[in-house]
Amino acid sequence: LSKLTDPFTFFNKHPVRTKADWECRRAEIREFLQRYQLGPLPTKPPTSVTGQLSETGAFNVTVAEGDVNVTFTAQIQLPTVDAVGGPKGGVPAIIAIGVPTIPIPPDVAVITFNMVEIAHSTGLQSRGQGFFYDLYGSDHPAGGLIAWSWGVSRLIDALEKHPEAGINAQRLGVAGCSRMGKGAMVIGAFEPRIKLTIPQESGAGGSACWRISDHLLHTRGVNTQTAGQIVKENVWFGPAFDSYTGQIGVLPFDQHLLAALIAPRALLVEENTGIDWLGPESVWGCQRAARTVWRALGVADRMGLSLPSGHNHCALPGTSKPYVEAFIDRFLKDKEKVNTTVFYTSAEFLEYEDKDWIDWDVPRF
Repeated sequence: LSKLTDPFTFFNKHPVRTKADWECRRAEIREFLQRYQLGPLPTKPPTSVTGQLSETGAFNVTVAEGDVNVTFTAQIQLPTVDAVGGPKGGVPAIIAIGVPTIPIPPDVAVITFNMVEIAHSTGLQSRGQGFFYDLYGSDHPAGGLIAWSWGVSRLIDALEKHPEAGINAQRLGVAGCSRMGKGAMVIGAFEPRIKLTIPQESGAGGSACWRISDHLLHTRGVNTQTAGQIVKENVWFGPAFDSYTGQIGVLPFDQHLLAALIAPRALLVEENTGIDWLGPESVWGCQRAARTVWRALGVADRMGLSLPSGHNHCALPGTSKPYVEAFIDRFLKDKEKVNTTVFYTSAEFLEYEDKDWIDWDVPRF
């Protein structure tokens, strides 16, 4: 078995000893993920970003790059009851990728982000289509997920400039399910202004690790989505990733390091043990590995996993709702005393052992 990559060792084999070292290691991981899997973000900010709010809550974001500009729309639904922060400071908000699929409290705004405007994801033929590629060229090597991250960053830029939208841009979460869950994970990893990330049933390319999923399929015959399959389905990743899907073990990262980029900010992973395709055992091992980074930073209760069964895809079960509520309360509403300690699965995963995948000690920074 090819073990998961050690978060606490640089590519040059030097150890990560301090929080400052972790920030450098984090930058290295960001670079590797863009180079080999996701494709690159633009290296410089756009020429300009502006926003305009309509009476219906449509928030139009115009991004210019040189002489070319595009406009995409996010829908803002303000709270129905008084919210933390008050009208002057704006209210906390969840950016819902595609559609909201988690219960959002009535005192938190919902910003619906139509990711397909930014980068299409309707099959392999849709590569290079969407507003991101209108600005940067249809041959830009960014995959759909990193392009969506760019779009959310531009949305936040515009929200910061337009307080009349009523949103506190210092209290933003992101959530999504399935492919939108993959997007939520990448957005949380690459946009540091996101305070809370909630990927739901994101599976391959999200909360599951490529190495573990390969093992489940090829060694144990579990019908789990792998890197080799996913690149034939859609254009979520950069074209460079195609060369590595048959040799995942050579990559200097796996999805546990994508999740770890979010640390020390808050992450709640919601998954489903009842769908093999999502790789629930892979998620379990992957997020156990990721959580070691929060442990090293002394903030283990900012990272949670809820992996229950007995529900349909993207239908959050009632048992998970208190965890979502707790994370929103603590990290978007500043209720510091709320308990966010959760790392749970309803499955037994009798054949899973940490030692098969994790061979590092957890430092204390």
